[in-house]
Parts: sequence; structure tokens; C-alpha cells
Amino acid sequence: MYLRSVELLKEKITSAKQYPFHIPTIRSLDRLEFTGNVTFFVGENGSGKSTLLEAIAYQCGFHTAGGGRNNAYEVDSAEAALGDYIRLSWLPKVTNGFFLRAESFYQFASHIDEIGGQVPYGGKSLHRQSHGESFLSLFLHRFNGKGIFLLDEPEAALSPMRQLSLLRVMKDLEQGSQFIIATHSPIILGYPDATIFSFDQDRISQISYEQTEHYQITRRFLENKKVILDELFREEEE
Repeated sequence: MYLRSVELLKEKITSAKQYPFHIPTIRSLDRLEFTGNVTFFVGENGSGKSTLLEAIAYQCGFHTAGGGRNNAYEVDSAEAALGDYIRLSWLPKVTNGFFLRAESFYQFASHIDEIGGQVPYGGKSLHRQSHGESFLSLFLHRFNGKGIFLLDEPEAALSPMRQLSLLRVMKDLEQGSQFIIATHSPIILGYPDATIFSFDQDRISQISYEQTEHYQITRRFLENKKVILDELFREEEE
């Protein structure tokens, strides 16, 4: 494990109403400690999990629209609003790694084609593969060696089977790498012995896999599909 903690520099904040400090989990953040090689951020959209992950990527020197330290390309809305307000503590510090941002992966793939940099990604244009295939090529070929890998909703392009493939890649790399992943996937969240931080309350808190809403809702739906759908559609009719 390399990244030990992230600390909010509250002395630099000039207004609590300023984005993103109006988000309760960001405003209440003091120091978040990382105690394992695999950490998950979970929470509803707008809860601050992607905002914090993006800020970590910024402090790592990674492109905040996706990429590593050597990727430079222009993408709208790639600024990390929280990036200058946090401090990272390392032991030891690493420079190798990658930030995957699912929503801007198309622009990243175009950047790789423009610079002719397909070799580290399997030797084939990421645009000439399906969305899921391109994500898997990234995981299999670009993720290697000692490094920190930050993934923002990697399940966006992955079938359930390929989500399992991602878990296998993580297991193969875990001894020399650190993963911090923001996800909604109950499959990916099932990675053994991972730390899970919930952003669904006013403060970030550590929870178990079974306590995640993702697990509870998915299990309830699979076990009571007809009851849940009948209730859902009845409410809409009313």
C-alpha cells in the first residue's frame, strides 16, 4: 500500500457554499485513512465520492479526465475542483498509476490514437473494440507493476462476466498495487477483504459489504422480484 491518507486543507476554504464544499461528506472531511490495498467509495450520485477520487488523481499528477502522468489532452469539464484543497500522505510515494474516468473514456481513447500510443493498451485502437473490450484491454495491458490505480465507475462498460474479470486482474496485481474505486456494482464491491467507505451520510464512514445499499437492494430484488415490481408499478399508477 502506498497512499496512506488524504487530508482536507480546511484553512484554504474561503466559503462553505463554494463547490464542492456544500457537499456534506466533503465539508466534514478531516483525514481519511487507507488501511488496505483495495478501497471502495460508495454512495448515491452527488454524494462526493467521484469528487474526492478525482482530487486524489489530480494530486497524483494524473490527467483528471483519465490517464496517467504522461497523458496531456484537452477535455471540457476536466478540472478537479477539490484538487488544490487536499494533501496526500504516502509511504512510499509512487508515480506509476492510472485514473479511469468512465464518462470521458472516449476522449482518452481518441488521445491514445492521436499520439500512436496503442502498444501499452494491447496494440489495438481502443476505438476499434467494444466499450467493454476496451476497458478490459486497459486493465490487462496498462495496469502493471507497482502503482496506484483510481477507477471511477468502471462497471459502466462491463458486463457482469467482465466485472469478474476485473476482480481477477485486481487479485493478480494486489501485492504490488493499490486500488481506490468508486462504484455502484455489488459484484465489484464483493472483492474480498476490501475497505468500503460510504458517502451516503453527512460524514464518510466505513461499512461492511452487507451494509451497502447496492448489496441490499440487489439481493432484495433477486429474492422478491415480483413483489418489488408490483409495488413499484402500483405506486406509479397511483
